[in-house]
Amino acid sequence: MSGKDLRINEQIRMREVRLIRDGNEQQGIMPTIEALAIARGQNLDLVEVAPQASPPVVKIMDYGKFKFENEKKVRDSKKKQKLLKMKEIRMQPKIDEHDMDFKSKHIQEFLGEGNKVKVTVRFRGRELAHTELGLEVLKDMLKRIEGSYVMDKSPTMEGRFMSMVLSPKTKK
Repeated sequence: MSGKDLRINEQIRMREVRLIRDGNEQQGIMPTIEALAIARGQNLDLVEVAPQASPPVVKIMDYGKFKFENEKKVRDSKKKQKLLKMKEIRMQPKIDEHDMDFKSKHIQEFLGEGNKVKVTVRFRGRELAHTELGLEVLKDMLKRIEGSYVMDKSPTMEGRFMSMVLSPKTKK
């Protein structure tokens, strides 16, 4: 029941409607003109809440307040959604020990923030003949960050790159 597809006041073209008062009490079936007059008498709006029913169900309410409450609910639900970002860490097969430590710290930071991490090893020239070195680098990286990840995609070759995708462990 979103505010966009609801008809209000004179937009309701049916001859008869089932009326519900502001306090959720049923008034029964009556002509639309009469229901509109009751709503106008209370300085409120007549809002069609169930157009598919026969006869359609209308409710007497403050439409502006109703619309605001709906928008507020939508905003709150958007706030609660967590957007996952994909971070990428690139290395080469002949990476130094210190660089591995440095990159593993970055990976743990990204995972700690709740982001996915794509760990990539780039091969250049003749390095492509020794892709097993890249696999060793990735396995070494997994040992360094042990326990803080879930592997989404195991190490695979994609052209000149060998990559794997890690996501953070869910907190229970």
